[in-house]
Amino acid sequence: PAVIGAVQGMITGLVAITPAAGVVDGWGAIAIGIASGIIPWLSMNMLGKTALFRKVDDTLGVFHTHAVAGVLGGIMTGLLATKEGCAAFGLSNPGGAIDGNWHQVWLQIIGAAFIIALNIVVTYILLKLISLVVPLRMSEEELMIGDDAIHGEEAYAFYGDGERRPVTGD
Repeated sequence: PAVIGAVQGMITGLVAITPAAGVVDGWGAIAIGIASGIIPWLSMNMLGKTALFRKVDDTLGVFHTHAVAGVLGGIMTGLLATKEGCAAFGLSNPGGAIDGNWHQVWLQIIGAAFIIALNIVVTYILLKLISLVVPLRMSEEELMIGDDAIHGEEAYAFYGDGERRPVTGD
């Protein structure tokens, strides 16, 4: 256990419960909380170590804490939404699979696929537009020097205002 792991666990829980907020019972929220602690962690520690993810710079685990937890929360909302929870928000939806409405699970999967596709397309377009103004990647020479040296700042500096100061041996 570490502070970063605890923070990521909190984020995955919040991301997963967001689509279900108000439409699931207390036990449904607990089930989503348990699943959001396990499945994104497994994805980070198994899928995150594959060759594909070794090529992706995802130091903070954003894919696992947001994409995996978000899709998980959406699908579990389709499973665990109750008629009463939906009615409380004025929704005509007859709940989720727990109340016999398996069609809602399918709608949640289609919704997740649409959002994933939209994110891919819009991100690609935005990155192309940004690359017309500034390069998206530093040169190999700059990468060898280091990000903190290029910007003149030091990450997680606990002294001063974060400006880099010479240390003996620098």
